[in-house]
Amino acid sequence: MNKKQLFADFPAVSSKAWKQKIQADLKGADYNETLIWESPEGIKVKPFYHADDLDGNALNLPVSGSVWLIGQHILVQNDIEANQLALNAIKGGAESLIFTIAKPDSKQGVLLNGIDLNLIPVHFHFQFLSVRYIKELLAYADSARENIYLHIDILGNFCRTGNWFVNFQADHIALEEIFNAAANTPTLSIDVSLYQNAGASRVQELAYAIAHANEYLNFLSEKKLNHAGLKICFKVATGGNYFFEIAKLRALRLLWHTLAVEFGILADCHILACPSHRNKTIYDYNVNLLRTTTECMSSILGGADTVYNLSYDAIYHESNEFADRIARNQLLILKAESYLDKIANPSDGAYYIESLTRQMAEKALDILKQIEKGGGFLKQLKAHNIQRKIRESALKQQIRFDAGEEVLVGSNKYSEEIDKMKSELKRNPFAKNNPRKTIIEPIVEIRMAESIEKIRLDHE
Repeated sequence: MNKKQLFADFPAVSSKAWKQKIQADLKGADYNETLIWESPEGIKVKPFYHADDLDGNALNLPVSGSVWLIGQHILVQNDIEANQLALNAIKGGAESLIFTIAKPDSKQGVLLNGIDLNLIPVHFHFQFLSVRYIKELLAYADSARENIYLHIDILGNFCRTGNWFVNFQADHIALEEIFNAAANTPTLSIDVSLYQNAGASRVQELAYAIAHANEYLNFLSEKKLNHAGLKICFKVATGGNYFFEIAKLRALRLLWHTLAVEFGILADCHILACPSHRNKTIYDYNVNLLRTTTECMSSILGGADTVYNLSYDAIYHESNEFADRIARNQLLILKAESYLDKIANPSDGAYYIESLTRQMAEKALDILKQIEKGGGFLKQLKAHNIQRKIRESALKQQIRFDAGEEVLVGSNKYSEEIDKMKSELKRNPFAKNNPRKTIIEPIVEIRMAESIEKIRLDHE
């Protein structure tokens, strides 16, 4: 008996019939008050979902043409050491590298020695803006240019630090020169992780990501630069709400596709995902392993192209071989033993996730329209409206955490008071307050557990 014959033996059940059955089982209790809850984004979550919820229209999201890759992040402070870490990571199962380069005196030949750029995609995050360095890197990559990602994000640096690298004009001149030099190389990047780690809601993340991208597309259009084949990269942090985070990544791809069509861009975006810092803790730190596992799963099922993990001790330790290996092995298990690389777009057809994706995209689009009506993302940053909205969202999350409604096991629930961490801190785990003169108020990343952790440390 084939599947069609099997299902033909059972009558179709409408969503109305399911709801009537549920209401009967509730024995007089109110359906809406008892079973429907509302998320912080204002999305009402129902107890069940049905094909009727899609109104016969599936989203049909664009699908990345490649299987997701296991990434390894490496902070480059010494080229020889970073190269050795990279080679060991590849030997240990990494399929892509993410370098954060601190200074423009890094030597490409040393850093990339023994790494085949045709086989291993490499992402470069720069803590500086140097046209010379980028041109040298492109010359070194040569025929493998399409396999490197430059992650140029002058606006992201402006958001994070409150200042341009040099000034508005100089940064944009450098961006134009890099864009022209980097033909066929993914150049532009949007650091969405900053908004998430600072406390933005998922809908705000999506809206700010697309508004951020829109600033770059308007700039390229004004300069009449050829961007039809532009492949933009979104760096996304994935939080702990499993299904909502799956839907967030899917909504991001949908929103990008909508924006790209308006600018005549044919290429899909590349999503580079990693777990959030916001819900990580220094006490009961092993729980971070559970958090990062589900967050990586959300990234994978949400359609990320490259996923790199956050080690369980990344908040309070410097990078170390043991923690990096465990973090990478989490991804290897998800890929090689859980078979999460066997199906493209595995969330397709899940009515709940489809509904969440659609609602998030619609709500983000509403915010995007408000931003554009107010003069665009950059103008709203200068007016400090974006920063204010993120602060308000972060405060709501903090209130929920302090009240025990937002639970972090080992911190605000089921904590083990005898745990001592003061002697274990090898790096400052708290948001840094570095007073300096800035053009705008910077967007600051802060973890929810910081205030409670400071109190516990003071009382050890």
